[in-house]
Amino acid sequence: MGRLLAWQLMHQGHDIAIFDKDPIEFGDAAAYTAAGMLTPYSEIESAEMLIYHMGMRSLDLWPNIVERLSSDVGFYQLGSLVVSHQADKPDLERFNQQLQFKLGNLRFDDDSLIPQEVDSSQLLDLEPEIAGQFNQATYLPNEAWLNTSCVMRVLAEQLLSSGVTWHANTLIEQLGPHFVQAKNQRHSFDWVVDCRGLGAKIDWPELRGVRGELFVLQAPEVKINRLVRLMHPRYRIYIVPRKRDDVYIIGATQIESNDTGSITVRSALELLSAAYSVHPGFAEARILESRTNCRPALANNLPKIETSSGLIRVNGLYRHGFLLAPSLCEEVINYLHDGATSEFMSLMSKTG
Repeated sequence: MGRLLAWQLMHQGHDIAIFDKDPIEFGDAAAYTAAGMLTPYSEIESAEMLIYHMGMRSLDLWPNIVERLSSDVGFYQLGSLVVSHQADKPDLERFNQQLQFKLGNLRFDDDSLIPQEVDSSQLLDLEPEIAGQFNQATYLPNEAWLNTSCVMRVLAEQLLSSGVTWHANTLIEQLGPHFVQAKNQRHSFDWVVDCRGLGAKIDWPELRGVRGELFVLQAPEVKINRLVRLMHPRYRIYIVPRKRDDVYIIGATQIESNDTGSITVRSALELLSAAYSVHPGFAEARILESRTNCRPALANNLPKIETSSGLIRVNGLYRHGFLLAPSLCEEVINYLHDGATSEFMSLMSKTG
C-alpha cells in the first residue's frame, strides 16, 4: 500500500519520503508473503460487497499500473477456477449460490466476464491436467494475479531512481499531523500517510493480526495455467501458477493469531495434501520455501481510511492487500488533491 501510493504520488510531481522499518529489498510486511491474487469474484462468498466493488475497480486499474511500471511483474489475467471434490460438492454449490445472489442485480458490460459453471468437457478445454480429478467447476474469467516480490522490487527501483528519500531500517517512534519522528529526529511534511499495517497498532489499537501460511513449490510435473481454488469444509486452498520455472504458490491458512512463527505441521499437512488431491504431480514437487505472516485486520475485516488535517491513515486491508491497494490509492490521491470523498470512502467510514 505504501510503495504503490508513493509511486503514484511521485508521478504526480510530489516530493516523497518513505520511512520503513525493514530493508528496501525484503522485510516482514505482509506484502512479501501475499500470493498476489486479484480475485474480487472469489471473495464474494465470505466478504462484504464493498470488497467486490473496490476489487473490481482495482482490477480495472492494475493493467495500466503494470504498463506504466514497464517491467515484468508476473501479471496474468487468465481467470480462475473454483473446484471441489465430489464429497465436498455442497461447498461449491453454496459458493455458486452466493455468487448468483450477490451478483444478481449487477449489470455486466461484457457477457464473457460473467462467472460460468462448467462441466467436465469444458474443464478439459480450460485446464486439462486437473479435468480428471473434477467433473465440474466455476470459471471466473476476469480474475488475475501477479508476482508480489516482483511488484515490490520494481516499485522500489523506480522510487529510488526518481530521487525519493528512503529511510530504510528506520522504525517510526511517533507520527501525527505533519510530522514523523524516527531515530530521535522529527521530520516535518505537508502530509503524512500512515500505511504501517500492524505496525500502527499502537495508534490504532483495534487492529488485529490474522495469520496466513503458504508454500512455494517447484513442480515440473504440473502444468496448471490458471489460478485454482479448492473448496473444502475445513481448509480451502488456492494454487497460483507463477508461469515460470514450474513454480506454484500453495496457500493459505487463515488463523486468528498474531503469531508469525514457522508454519505448523497441521497446516503443512493440510495444504500439501490438498494440493496433491488437485494434481498428483505435486507429490514430486520440491518445497522451495514456506512463508508465514499476519495480515492487518479491523473488526469487520474491511479497510478503512481515516483523514484529518495533515494526516491520513490507511489500514485494515486484511487478506486483500494487492486486490484493494490501487482503489485505495485512488481514494487517497483524490482526497489529497481536492478533498473529495467517494462513495467507497463513505462506506468505509460507516462500516469501519
